[in-house]
Amino acid sequence: MLRWAAIFAIIALVLGVIGFGGIAGLAWDLAKLLFWLAVIIAGALAVLGLTIYKKVT
Repeated sequence: MLRWAAIFAIIALVLGVIGFGGIAGLAWDLAKLLFWLAVIIAGALAVLGLTIYKKVT
């Protein structure tokens, strides 16, 4: 998911340089959404992993 966020960020930068501001803004918003979604999922899995690990051992 972080790979896709980086790809969309690069696409946004390239489109912004070329002059496609609207599409660049959309790609940047999508990159931000994917980044924060990955952070939230990673945090949730870390919390679950720590709590389940304590219950199993």
